[in-house]
Amino acid sequence: MLDENEMPLKPNELETIFPKELIKQEMSRQRWITIPEDVKEIYRIWRPTPLIRATRLEEFLKTPAKIYYKWEGVSPPGSHKPNTAVAQAYYNAKEGVERLTTETGVGQWGSALAFAARLFELALTVYMVKVSYEQKPYRRIMMETWGAKVIPSPSNATEAGRKILKERPDTSGSLGIAISEAVEDAATHEDTKYALGSVLNHVVLHQTIIGLEMKRQFQSIDERADIVIGCVGGGSNFSGGAFPFVYDKLHGEDIDIIAAEPMACPTLTKGMYRYDYGDTARLTPLLKMYTLGHTFIPPAIHAGGLRYHGDAPALCKLVEDGIIKARAFYQNEVFEAAKIFAQTEGFLVAPEAAHAVKAAIDEARKCKEEGEEKTIVFVNSGHGHFDLAAYDAFNHGMLQDYEYPEELIKEALKNLPEI
Repeated sequence: MLDENEMPLKPNELETIFPKELIKQEMSRQRWITIPEDVKEIYRIWRPTPLIRATRLEEFLKTPAKIYYKWEGVSPPGSHKPNTAVAQAYYNAKEGVERLTTETGVGQWGSALAFAARLFELALTVYMVKVSYEQKPYRRIMMETWGAKVIPSPSNATEAGRKILKERPDTSGSLGIAISEAVEDAATHEDTKYALGSVLNHVVLHQTIIGLEMKRQFQSIDERADIVIGCVGGGSNFSGGAFPFVYDKLHGEDIDIIAAEPMACPTLTKGMYRYDYGDTARLTPLLKMYTLGHTFIPPAIHAGGLRYHGDAPALCKLVEDGIIKARAFYQNEVFEAAKIFAQTEGFLVAPEAAHAVKAAIDEARKCKEEGEEKTIVFVNSGHGHFDLAAYDAFNHGMLQDYEYPEELIKEALKNLPEI
């Protein structure tokens, strides 16, 4: 992590937007960090989440593979996001913070933080990517019900938002823009800190409760995973599920770890591994990651939680080193997989999670072709109850596949800092 002068960032430089304990976790080299009892007490509302064998899906595919999924949709907001939202709200409240700001794509992170902020009596302002604000009104309603103020981004509430609106008045927004607005808001108010839903180390750390539970659950049934899969937007749910298994892979176990992303926002498969800003207005530190460029504005696909130009630096390093494989999928094949899952296993999953479903089905079919009895597990990161418009578009043949043009990616990459 580098500062604006391209020098290693000092921990105290982050104190404008983050509480001290989260900064310590961001920079920590410790393998284990204790979960506070107050956080565990709230986790007990929905954790541990179930590890479910998808036997009906196996039968449908006629595969010799065993397919399991870690079902994070049982949390109050309906996704994996409260795993870090609760922890971040706790540490901010403990240090006397009165208000939080954040960004959100489809609203999974925003609703999770609204839930957590209410529990710790914190005010919250959420900058929601405009296309999702318009497409996903029910998540906005959830956030507002828990007491959050929700603003479509880009907005006139910040200098960063006003600048973007002047340059691109018809923009559908992006997570990079929403992050700029939330960071600016926090940095200009003394009683306020910023909370991030993905990418950074402390967020990934909190999410590893997913993978740690998975490992214990497999041990309890005398099973082990051969293939671990998750969808990737910024990398939090994927890393949370996969990183505990990365440790095993690095110590000699034969495990394939697969990151599934949208073809419309192919960060890991078509991006460059370079230092870049985490937001459009260049307010964040420089992070070494796969990136499509901080000026990248993705198309308005329904998997809005995966519309981010970069990814978690720790995840990107593992992809660069060949420890993790990345694959990209089109919208229609992803929703086809989600429909198969709904018709066999019953659960209607979020479009983001459906990317993991697609990758898992592909691996199961590969096992059938090759006659291998592998155990596949994927993180099913959330339910799709508020994504019915996307399913409706797919069911009626109105969903369009989109592959982000190479020339536009190259154009955005021209704006990367030279380091």
